[in-house]
Amino acid sequence: MTTVEADAGRLKSEADEPGWEVDPDDEWGVAVITTVGRQLKLRREAVGMRAADFGKVVGYGEDMVYKIEGGKRIPRQEYLDKADEVLEAGGLIAAAWEDVKNVRYPKKVRELEKMEAKAVELLSYGNHNLHGLLQTEEFAWALLRTWRPALPEDQLERTVAGRMARKKIFQRSPAPELSFVLEEVTLKRPVGGRMVMRRQLEHLLELAQLRNVEIQVMPMDRWDHPGTGGRIQVLKFGDGTAVGRMDDEFSGRPVADPKQLRILELRYGIIRAEALTARESLAFIEQLLGET
Repeated sequence: MTTVEADAGRLKSEADEPGWEVDPDDEWGVAVITTVGRQLKLRREAVGMRAADFGKVVGYGEDMVYKIEGGKRIPRQEYLDKADEVLEAGGLIAAAWEDVKNVRYPKKVRELEKMEAKAVELLSYGNHNLHGLLQTEEFAWALLRTWRPALPEDQLERTVAGRMARKKIFQRSPAPELSFVLEEVTLKRPVGGRMVMRRQLEHLLELAQLRNVEIQVMPMDRWDHPGTGGRIQVLKFGDGTAVGRMDDEFSGRPVADPKQLRILELRYGIIRAEALTARESLAFIEQLLGET
């Protein structure tokens, strides 16, 4: 058996890795972690290693080993890699990270990512913050730190990681059509400070160069449009179905009824017509960047 020396110092305990608990309401996540934990235990027992000895080799306390094997804790990638080597699994345990890493993202984020992954068109109007798909990681961290009550750091980490994972939509092929209308104020509010905002504006300019992405700015002096009721989002799919929501309509819940979707698309169409064109918006953002 190959031996792997653990890092110097005490073995890692639950206090060293907050935020890696399994959400009991996440049925898919529980199933994944339970299955991975069971495989780890079976392989450890097959080579005749006690949990305490195995923990010393991989750098974790015995209690943590039992919790991971019992499906109570999400193992880090480093844990799976070391376990794979120690148990001579030939890459099978390490490969489990592809499923495990998705459990780290909140259930709602995963569900939204799945819908975005299937969408052929996305329409989004935001009246108070930039859409999550447009945010840089620094901007997202700064924005989420304003929430009250304050989110624990581990929850912040999970939320930001999930938000960044959704940005895979920009690399999809065939590429979906993505339309964003941003209120001017969302580009002027200095979230995170001057340098964070500069990088955010630069990122918007980079995204606007993509052929399937259209970013428009709604000037603050244009108030008489149906976006005053809040955010509007519509996702359209290849089979002709769609889902959408608006803050002050349908109790803010997602809707899929064609009649309700027509209302959202009508409002979005008017908003889009009232906003600056994509070319004008690009120039507007460039001007803001020069002033920031």
